[in-house]
Amino acid sequence: MPLPLIIGAVAAVTGAAGIGAGIKGACDMSDAKDKLNDAKNRDEKNMKRFENVNEITCETMDNLGCLELNILSSFQYFADMVEKIKNRPTFAEIQHGKIELPKFNREELKKTSIGAGILLGGIGGGALGTLGGFAAAGATTAAVMALGTASTGTAIASLSGVAATNATLAALGGGSLAVGGGGMALGSAVLGGATLGVGLLVGGIIFSLVGSNISGKADEAYKQMLENEEKINKICKYLIELKNTAEDYIDDLKKAFDLYKTHMARLHSICDECEMVDWNTLDEDEQLTVSNTTLLVSLLYHMCKVKIVKKSDEEDGINHINYKDIHEAQTKCQLTLNAVA
Repeated sequence: MPLPLIIGAVAAVTGAAGIGAGIKGACDMSDAKDKLNDAKNRDEKNMKRFENVNEITCETMDNLGCLELNILSSFQYFADMVEKIKNRPTFAEIQHGKIELPKFNREELKKTSIGAGILLGGIGGGALGTLGGFAAAGATTAAVMALGTASTGTAIASLSGVAATNATLAALGGGSLAVGGGGMALGSAVLGGATLGVGLLVGGIIFSLVGSNISGKADEAYKQMLENEEKINKICKYLIELKNTAEDYIDDLKKAFDLYKTHMARLHSICDECEMVDWNTLDEDEQLTVSNTTLLVSLLYHMCKVKIVKKSDEEDGINHINYKDIHEAQTKCQLTLNAVA
C-alpha cells in the first residue's frame, strides 16, 4: 500500500477511535450526571418522608403530653374534696383486690397538680415535640420538678410564660450554668425531648441527618444516599412504632380520665355543699364513690409517671420505647376500669 494511503488509513482509524472515546466519555458523563441526580432526588424524597413521619409522631406525643398534664393539673380539686372527709381511710388503705397501684398523699397530688399547671401555662405555643418531651420522660416527674426553684432564687411557681418554662428546664438540668448546673440544654435532655422535639425523642442518630446533602462524585454520592436512606428507614420505623404506642396509651388514658371525671362529679355532690363530712355517716354507695375515685387517681398518677421513651445506651443510637412499663400500666388500667366501672 502506498505510504500516503497507509497514513490516510491510520488517520481515519485514529479519528474514529477518538470519536469513539469522545462518545464513551460523553456517555460516562451523562451516566454520572443521571446517577447524581437520582441520588439527589431519592435523598430528598427520603428526607421528606422522614419529616412527615417526624411531624405526625411529634404531634401524637404532644397530644399525649398535653393530656397527661391536664390530668395531673386536675388532681388539686380531688385533693381538696377528700380533705373534707374526716375519719376517712388513708389513700394507702384504699385498694381493690390484687390491683397494686402506687401510694401517694395529698401533698404529692397538690404539688404535681400545681407543677402540671405551670408547665401547661409556660409552654404555650412551644416548639413541636415540647409537650411530647414531658410524656417521653414521664409527665408526673416533670410536673413535680416544675415546683423547684429557679437559679435566681425565684420560686418557679411564681413565674409565668417562657420564664417559667426556662426556669423549669434549668432546674431539671441541675440549675443554671452559672451555678455549675447543666442549664436548659441538660434540662431538655433530661426531659427526653422538650424544646428539641424529635432530636431527643429519637436519640443521637438523628443529628447525623441534620443538613444532609448529596455531594461529590456520582458513586460516592449514591453511596452516601444509601447510607442516609438506611438511617432514615430505621428512624421512621421507630417513629411509627412510637406513634402507634402513644395512640394506644392515649386511648387508655382517656378511658380512665373519663371515668375519673364521672366519679369526681359524684364526689362533688357528696362533699362540695359541706365544709366537712364524716366518713362514717356516708352510705355504702358514697363510700364506694370515694374509694373508686381514689383508685382512679392512683391509676392516672401512675400512668402519667411512666416514661414512654428510654434513652439509648449508645451515643449515636436510637432511643427505646419503654414497652415493659407501658404494657404494665395498660394492664393495671384495664383491671382497674373493670373493677370500678
